[in-house]
Amino acid sequence: MHQIGLFVCPNHQTLDLAGPLGAFEKANGFVDGGAYRLAVISESGGTVVGSSGLPLHTQPFRNMVFDTVIFVGGDIAPLQHPRIVAAAKELAARTLRVASVCTGAFLLAEAGLLDGRRATTHWRVAPEFQQRYPTVKVEADRIFVADDKVWTSAGIAAGIDLALALIETDFGTEIARQVARELVVPHRRSGGQSQFSAMSQMEPDSDRIRMALAFARDHLVEPLPIERLAEAARLSVRQFGRAFRRQTGETPAKAVERLRVEAASIRLQSGSEPVEQIAKAVGFTDPERMRRAFVKLHGHPPQAIRRAGRHDNAA
Repeated sequence: MHQIGLFVCPNHQTLDLAGPLGAFEKANGFVDGGAYRLAVISESGGTVVGSSGLPLHTQPFRNMVFDTVIFVGGDIAPLQHPRIVAAAKELAARTLRVASVCTGAFLLAEAGLLDGRRATTHWRVAPEFQQRYPTVKVEADRIFVADDKVWTSAGIAAGIDLALALIETDFGTEIARQVARELVVPHRRSGGQSQFSAMSQMEPDSDRIRMALAFARDHLVEPLPIERLAEAARLSVRQFGRAFRRQTGETPAKAVERLRVEAASIRLQSGSEPVEQIAKAVGFTDPERMRRAFVKLHGHPPQAIRRAGRHDNAA
């Protein structure tokens, strides 16, 4: 049975703790004899109050042995306290695997556990994280990152994706799928998947612009000139072009390209389809055009997405 400690600090984020805790708890029901023994721990034990104001009883971390320790996110300041950092170093030195949820990555970095490693955190604080810790290879748009024995995840609900990936590593895909079904969430999102979708990034207020975007997403393989999108929105081309730019900050052509890149990314991460086939399936006229779109939007070619997905699956 795997021993898991979930390390919390004052003002921890409740869902950063509850998401992984719930996933591991559910896994116990699908493994004979139980999968995990769980403990919520802190630097000195006793009551720790989270950001929601709820008091939480914790055990002191000393003299406890774990296979995995997950450092829960929350307010950054408590994660930087010298006693907390010393505790993280001590735990990491005698633990097979360490992980963080959301801003918990700040604690791992402060303890020197992310030096030279790939890592992620909540997208909102990623720029600050990179500035503070320039030796960390921050992958700000990823759901989670596994770099050898150190795992990091994005914010809030991404802790569930992290836990499902750990469960899959420990007990196989089917157990992870069963847990996901119990939690009523998709079987874990790939670590390389964006923290937020192209649709949510654009966030138009108008129902008509949302209709056009939904139409584009559902017809990516087909030509999508502005005339066709305007028709889907039931607007003239002129009205549609002005409204679309005003509400999304992008031209319709750029938005369609973003949707195609996102669709291609998901296929690259989840399978072994040839790049040429994926390009055609999401509406790019050729692989070179898709490559240019990836480099423009993400700074790297499609093959980098596939390599990262394989790295996560092998971890």
